[in-house]
Amino acid sequence: MIAEEKSRSRLTGFLERCPGPVFVAYAVLAAFSTYFCMYAFRKPFSAAKFEGLTFLGSGVELKTALVTSQIIGYALSKLIGIKICSEMTRGRRAWTLIGLIVCAEAALVLFGVLPDQLKPVAIFFNGLPLGMVWGLVVWYLEGRRTSELLLMGLSCSFIVSSGIVKDFGRALMQGGIGDWWAWLPFVGPSLKGWLAHVSEGWMPAVTGLHFLPLFFLSVWLLNQLPQPSSKDVQARTQREPMDSSQRFAFAKRFAFGLACLCLAYFFLTAYRDFRDNYQVEILDGLGYSYKDNRSIISQTETLVAVGVLIALSLLFLVRDNRLGLAGAMGIMTSGFLLIGASTLLLDAGMINGFWWMTLTGLGSYLAYVPYGSVLFDRLIASTNAAGTAVFAIYLADTIGYTGSVAVQLLKDLGWGGVSRLAFFRQFSYCVSLLGVACLLTSMVYLLRKLKLADKASLKEGTCLQP
Repeated sequence: MIAEEKSRSRLTGFLERCPGPVFVAYAVLAAFSTYFCMYAFRKPFSAAKFEGLTFLGSGVELKTALVTSQIIGYALSKLIGIKICSEMTRGRRAWTLIGLIVCAEAALVLFGVLPDQLKPVAIFFNGLPLGMVWGLVVWYLEGRRTSELLLMGLSCSFIVSSGIVKDFGRALMQGGIGDWWAWLPFVGPSLKGWLAHVSEGWMPAVTGLHFLPLFFLSVWLLNQLPQPSSKDVQARTQREPMDSSQRFAFAKRFAFGLACLCLAYFFLTAYRDFRDNYQVEILDGLGYSYKDNRSIISQTETLVAVGVLIALSLLFLVRDNRLGLAGAMGIMTSGFLLIGASTLLLDAGMINGFWWMTLTGLGSYLAYVPYGSVLFDRLIASTNAAGTAVFAIYLADTIGYTGSVAVQLLKDLGWGGVSRLAFFRQFSYCVSLLGVACLLTSMVYLLRKLKLADKASLKEGTCLQP
């Protein structure tokens, strides 16, 4: 234990002294890898179709029940995380991350054991711990001069990992992973035979076990990051845990702007989750069968991640926090516009299904990613108030995942006869129009609110940090 602490101190000390690009590369790698691995415990079940199965004889398909059940657990986790993650101290973060993932994997094992009609119970308990992972990872990255780059790198993890994990899960069910283990002495042949016949029920747990060692290593690397420097604090304000009175005061101060943001996020999260959870079915409807397009999800999501990374990394060049906030909201608005525009192009026959899925993914993530990263980081920095962006992130997430549950059920109960592809196309237009209206309204309100606060503070002889 003493040797481990010395090793940690040496690495942390090196990171405090190293050049900026080296620190950014290390921090992005550690955070990216940590959250990438988390998706191996959250998303692999969505690679299965569970065709022909309904939940308890109702009009709700079994896969919809599974998706909805996990989202309910995930949304409840976000609600719990408003308190737990915003109050979490540095010393408890790493062990908490490990404990959350171990609980999630145990739930996936239960998912494999239980009969089909009880699997929604297991997937609920799988989602329950996972919703807090994002906030704990963001704690390590926010409040730094390079936070835009760090948070963008982190955000790319769940864009890329979602596609790769689903392709990995589909490969497991097709027997394409078993050859990886054939070289192991004694146990290799047995593992190869077992992994060649992984069922839909056991595939999620097996996928998680493949990524568990890498997750442990990634958390250890992440925990070596030093605290923000004095220059970071000067540029982005001190980031501290927030108690209930501080959280209430922040929400009250920006109530209308936050309400507009959360309304847009309510439908955006539902849209993004629908695309993510039913990507396999939507691609099948577009004519892209798995047999002929084994890595198509990884291809679309990699292109999306590159586009998001390029667009949002440009915010790093904006030092003024007010302009950075406006820039983030401008990029989010363009994402909503892209969702509607790409759907128009598909309906006009000007692009094919592959590029439509790529562009709707790019648009949805351009709007979605800033909610969990730079948007609230810039807002906190603009107010010069001590606190953490994790609180605002989790407030929005709680509302957003509630919307996701509502839309999942609405599709099966209200439009059960409509294919998921047709529903998604119409949903694209609705989200685009509503999102643009909410974002523009919120941007005008928040910037005006901050400007009025500047005038008031000047009268008192102080000024908010720009």
